[in-house]
Amino acid sequence: MSWEDFQDAFLDWSIVVQAWPILQAGLISTILLSVMTVPLGIIGGLILAALSRAESRWVSIPLGIWVDVFRALPPLVLLIFLYAGLPFAGLDLGPWGSVALAFFLNTGAYYAEILRAGLESVPRGQSEAARALGLRPTPIFFLIVLPQAVKNVLPDLVSNTLEVVKLTSLASVVALPELLYQARQAQSVTYNATPVVAAAILYFLMLWPVVRLLSRLEHQKIAGNR
Repeated sequence: MSWEDFQDAFLDWSIVVQAWPILQAGLISTILLSVMTVPLGIIGGLILAALSRAESRWVSIPLGIWVDVFRALPPLVLLIFLYAGLPFAGLDLGPWGSVALAFFLNTGAYYAEILRAGLESVPRGQSEAARALGLRPTPIFFLIVLPQAVKNVLPDLVSNTLEVVKLTSLASVVALPELLYQARQAQSVTYNATPVVAAAILYFLMLWPVVRLLSRLEHQKIAGNR
């Protein structure tokens, strides 16, 4: 394949101009999907991490199994099962609902482990001191323990969030019109791979600031440990 053939197949920007309306719509859907799934995962993870601190084995053991199961299940398999399997049980969530639930279960398990490690890194003496001052458990958790826990694992939280945003491309398998799905639609119409290349560039431009933020946080953490 010559360079001209490569340009025609992968770098024909006139096709991007023609396909830009649907690529733009896909980019907006990807952003909306990220805005929906990341908070869902964090909330689910926070609930699991908080419950994992329970001293009762009747709580901690089932939670540990729950987290292990949904960390082990490939998110693509989970998504297809929810989208194609639940309708047979009389529950049709549609593309958006299936993606939201799949990401809530899968990413929530990963966020749970990160937040659990953060909570365990906060000395229990601080909670005991706060109780001695008359504070109730809920304010102690949200005002004293959780902020320190998040600070201790912030690079890991940002790294996991980066992976969650990249995982939104899996929504294309259930015909949710996010960026990759729209790029592949444009490719099928034009018989040219340039829209997919354009989608990759858009992903890079969207995620590169997060990558730089992650690098900065990791360097700060390393410097703080010295």
